[in-house]
Amino acid sequence: MTDTDTDTDTSTSGWQGFWDQGRWWKAVLAIVLYLVLYTIATRGVVAVAGDRIDGNNLLATPASIFLGIGAPLVVGAIILVAFVVSLGWLRPLFARQPVDGPRWMWAFVVLAIVPIVLRLMGIDYGSYPGGVVATTLLVGLFIGFTEELLYRGIVVKILRDAGHRERIVALLSALLFAFSHTVNLIGGQPVLTVALTVAFTFGFGLTMYLVMRATGHLVWAMLLHALTDPTTILAAGGVDVAGASAAHNPELSLAAPFNIVFIVAGVIALFFIRGHATTRPGLHP
Repeated sequence: MTDTDTDTDTSTSGWQGFWDQGRWWKAVLAIVLYLVLYTIATRGVVAVAGDRIDGNNLLATPASIFLGIGAPLVVGAIILVAFVVSLGWLRPLFARQPVDGPRWMWAFVVLAIVPIVLRLMGIDYGSYPGGVVATTLLVGLFIGFTEELLYRGIVVKILRDAGHRERIVALLSALLFAFSHTVNLIGGQPVLTVALTVAFTFGFGLTMYLVMRATGHLVWAMLLHALTDPTTILAAGGVDVAGASAAHNPELSLAAPFNIVFIVAGVIALFFIRGHATTRPGLHP
């Protein structure tokens, strides 16, 4: 073996060893690094194709919604997958959860599905230009994939490797997911809007954790998250806005309270979460 090979092996093992030694602050570090790179990607897209993004109405055209939200997420997905592959975490993150979920957690799978169905029934599809609905749903796939891979995948694994019990893992991962949305303040969103978003994402983060535990696989949280965001955007008529159409649509009116339900039910569920993750045979190299 040459000196170059030795240096490469040492560097690789050092990189893997750093992240394999779970610490809560490493979960924060992973999030911060991702958000910095995501922000750079977003500004890069705006610099290159900003004239095709309608800042007042991202849903104006398929190009606007994809370039405004989807394109940076594509970059984010590539970054996260590269990170996971470099650590050899791809298999353990997508394998069956190392701790089984009790049956009551399936209630949160239903809780996540119901508002999606209601919004799908209540969206005024005819009010959108051709291709916008399909593009928004496509963007949703990238939202679900990247956010779940980061917060219920990478962050949860780091916290479990740190030795935390599942109640703490659920709480910390949801808090980190929620507070990461404060970066919306940089984009000029009103403080109240950001505060409400943080509260909702905390409850939703707990729900997605429980979906992952109930089903036993990260991919189901990804899929339900991938349907939640785009249907919410289409139902509201925009990103991070309150939909006026809900007042005149029974399905959307029924879906609206679930934002509060996620928070209340998630906090209650915290008191019943038990368990301590143990590594299933063959999940790690």
